[in-house]
Amino acid sequence: MEWKGRRQSDNIEDRRGDPSIGGLGRGGGFSFPSGGGMGRRGGGLSIGTIIFLVVIYFIFKAMGIDLLQVMDGGTSTGGSGYEQSDSGSSRQPANDEMTGFVRTVLAETEDTWNGIFQSMGRQYEEPRLVLFNGQTQSACGFASAATGPFYCPSDHKVYLDTAFFQQLSKQFGASGDFAEAYVVAHEVGHHVQNQLGILPKFNEARQRMSEADANKMSVRVELQADCFAGIWGKFTEQKGILEAGDLEEALNAAQQIGDDTLQKRSQGYVVPESFNHGTSAQRARWFKRGFDSGKLSDCDTFSGPV
Repeated sequence: MEWKGRRQSDNIEDRRGDPSIGGLGRGGGFSFPSGGGMGRRGGGLSIGTIIFLVVIYFIFKAMGIDLLQVMDGGTSTGGSGYEQSDSGSSRQPANDEMTGFVRTVLAETEDTWNGIFQSMGRQYEEPRLVLFNGQTQSACGFASAATGPFYCPSDHKVYLDTAFFQQLSKQFGASGDFAEAYVVAHEVGHHVQNQLGILPKFNEARQRMSEADANKMSVRVELQADCFAGIWGKFTEQKGILEAGDLEEALNAAQQIGDDTLQKRSQGYVVPESFNHGTSAQRARWFKRGFDSGKLSDCDTFSGPV
């Protein structure tokens, strides 16, 4: 993919290096499978330790010393690091190659979907993309590297841990810049669904569904996001910036993160009832369908078999 020298998006929040505070479990987001677990709980503070620290804090406070400001370098305004980054008043995105690549891919999705929405007489609201490492907070709850890239419809943001691309290549065997671009385009596809009113309807409906039915509907939502990513790929190809083998990279990535492939790799067997993203064959087929047609009308995963 010939991405260098092209326009880069400014809709980036770089939270790498910001302190993480933790929070609620992630809920309501739409994730790209990472194959990781949720991690183990542990390392918390005991009640006695917390009481001791509170007492120490107020002792120093009475002496005119604000420990919070001392620990934050004297610049804290009461918010955490990631909240300051969210306001857009802190650091600018780092000027490294990976950041430049993500910003370029995001810009290409903006061009694609702005054009498509304009042709429908609608305005496309561009999403923000949050770069983080390790963990961060979203309007959908707490996010860590184990959750994988995901889209949060509550704040209209895509969340991407910067180490995921290495995992995609080394753990999943899906290398190549267009494979990485597919990850970003898939999550942006969820944003498009949100803009079209598809995600709100799904979130409302699944509250009345059984777990099995919700999983089946989730598969259709995810496959449509794959198809939307394929539409973006089609428009990218028309610009002449795809290289030989790029399409194969994206199709391989789609196959490597299918529910059946991930379950076979992690536990040696598959449980179809638990699928919520689609099989490898389904994911590759729907991406290719969007890539071949470039039309929203060909991405209806909710009618008929998938």
